[in-house]
Amino acid sequence: MGVIARQSIKGALANYLGVAIGFFTTFFVLTHCLTQEEIGLTRVMVDAAMLFSGLAQLGTNASIIRFFPFFKSDDGKNHGIFGWSVLIPMVGFMLFALCFFIFKQDIVDTYSLKSPLIADYAYLLLPLTFFALYLTVFETNASVLLRITVPRLVREVGIRLFNLVCYLLYGYGVISLDLFVLLFCLSYAVAMLINFGYLLSLGKISFRIDWSFINRQRLKEMALYTLFMTATVLAGNIPLINSLFLGAKTGLALTGVYTIAFYIANIVEVPYRSLGAISRPMVSQAVRDGDWQEVNRLGRQVSLHQFLVSALIFFFIWINLEPLFAVIPHGDEYVGGMGVVFFLGLAKIVNSSLSIGTDILNYSKRYPFSLLFIAVLTASAIWFNNKLIPLWSINGSACATLFSYLLYFILLLGFLWRSMKVSVFSGKHLVVLALLLVLFGANYLWSWLVTPLFGSLKPMMALMTDALLRSAVMLTLTLLFLCRIHISDGIDALLRKVPFLKK
Repeated sequence: MGVIARQSIKGALANYLGVAIGFFTTFFVLTHCLTQEEIGLTRVMVDAAMLFSGLAQLGTNASIIRFFPFFKSDDGKNHGIFGWSVLIPMVGFMLFALCFFIFKQDIVDTYSLKSPLIADYAYLLLPLTFFALYLTVFETNASVLLRITVPRLVREVGIRLFNLVCYLLYGYGVISLDLFVLLFCLSYAVAMLINFGYLLSLGKISFRIDWSFINRQRLKEMALYTLFMTATVLAGNIPLINSLFLGAKTGLALTGVYTIAFYIANIVEVPYRSLGAISRPMVSQAVRDGDWQEVNRLGRQVSLHQFLVSALIFFFIWINLEPLFAVIPHGDEYVGGMGVVFFLGLAKIVNSSLSIGTDILNYSKRYPFSLLFIAVLTASAIWFNNKLIPLWSINGSACATLFSYLLYFILLLGFLWRSMKVSVFSGKHLVVLALLLVLFGANYLWSWLVTPLFGSLKPMMALMTDALLRSAVMLTLTLLFLCRIHISDGIDALLRKVPFLKK
């Protein structure tokens, strides 16, 4: 098993362990211990910090991955590229801090009317942004060394466990709201320090910049690339922009409902967090070598696998959504987020399946065009949010995400094909789409023919029995179908490990 497969599987396991913890925390602790407004507060603060830290990186993450093959050396010091990865974000953070102090009152005024809690804790945004910034920087440094498992455990498991403790302490009156918000922010500081310690433990890190290795031409190339990649941060953070809009336009209560729905939909793209992190360095290397056949192969493989996995996860989430809201504390207060789950789930399928196209463009010589596509994405997201939130509230925000991504990827993938003859699509994408449509059709028939048979049971018992049997039957049909169509050697190898499918 290659390093990509090995690290991807380990990273995915870390992600899904985090999902399991997050599932319990979100649906059985968060909804019990915090009000809708308090849930909305934590969501807006984290989303704001992630968006601001992404901008403060000044494109460092993409730059490290793109230029690491040039800096890589046998002695493990890699000519001090990791020194650049620390220095440049610090400059970005200082610029952000300056802007924050200048516009702090404007930020407070924007949220003070409908989301006063944001105004009360705005002073914590600056340190939270710093922690989120270097948490990501150290994680990226590990990824180019093809060591992503521990950073994934820290992000997906460590932070969630720390936050779980915070929720319980606050929910049961042990700590005040002020101390809760402070500890919530410090969880990112702890995660940042753990990632830094792990990076040092690898023994392949030198933060001393090798100035003699950097000539004027290379420095200029890095500076231009970093400048352009700063704008691309917005591509992956459209949902963050949405939650900031919701906090200002609808208040924190509806933002809290959106947060619960967002978490459910976010499960759809969990596999891509590991697969993308480990495949990007490979794409970067193939682009640098000019091996466009390999670029096409990697693009189609990653896109196909992610489309299959994300589509199936979305389907099984959707058919079990009603039972989920029925069992969580105060579920009736959050059931209005079902439409958000649907539209955001579709958006996650689109984004996770096609984001490999963004990576290919970013690592190619035509990366400056990414600025144009990001401008379209950002402008369309803002426009759709402004138009749709007043019409459809939180459902409008979810639709804004979906419509923005569709427009963005139609333009981006068309450009990749016309300019580089690169495509992430294959005929097997249509097979996966057909499978998804068949499953939804089968689910409709089940609701029509089978669900009424449980009518004699108590409502909750009928709901749970129907959900378990439906899921089991649909999963069996899916596995049998995949055995027949041979999507890929990798999928076939996984299926052969299922006992009743070995033959």
